[in-house]
Amino acid sequence: MESISQELSFLTEMAVGITAQFGDNCEVVVHDWSKPVDSTIVIIENGHVTGRKVGDPGTNLGLEIMRGTSEGGNRHNYVTQTKDGRILRSTSMYVKNNAGAIIGAMCINFDITDLMVAEKTLQSLTASGLQPVRESFVSNVNDLLDTLIQEAQETVGKPPALMTKEDKIKIIQLLDQKGAFLIKKSGEKVCAYLSISKYTLYSYLEESKAADHEGGAAE
Repeated sequence: MESISQELSFLTEMAVGITAQFGDNCEVVVHDWSKPVDSTIVIIENGHVTGRKVGDPGTNLGLEIMRGTSEGGNRHNYVTQTKDGRILRSTSMYVKNNAGAIIGAMCINFDITDLMVAEKTLQSLTASGLQPVRESFVSNVNDLLDTLIQEAQETVGKPPALMTKEDKIKIIQLLDQKGAFLIKKSGEKVCAYLSISKYTLYSYLEESKAADHEGGAAE
């Protein structure tokens, strides 16, 4: 995969300019997808907004784009939430090479928590038309994996001890679609969580892909 390193000077200036315009509550992040998934952040301004720094991983939404289970179009003006409960208005713009392949992203996260609790006249300006999107901001890729596993369990609605084989296949299918297996050593953690062997994990993964293929063919 090509790198965005040649554009770093320009992107740094852009990040500084945006945060200078909008202040300390505005975070700008640049991801280089030629880096390992656990360290894609190469530029970050006002990292205190999400508690991240250079060398930290991206979010679950980025993993979905990398995995190919979500379209790579730019997303503007959507609402996310940090792990400590602060509300962000976010935009994600994807950087492409000359062949049109996505090689990175620039993301803007503006903390609107204080505005959200202001008077009703301000609420109409900050929340109108915004749709919540679940996005996880972490400083450790293992925390991101934990979040994805928790979301998958919530979807299935059972703890691992009560899961059937079909439930575990569904968990693995959901994790695969979210890009969880792009994370280094994620298979070991999923095996431990589901109390299955690596062989069983691979077998269930194949079954889930076969089910996906059959479902697509039926449509």
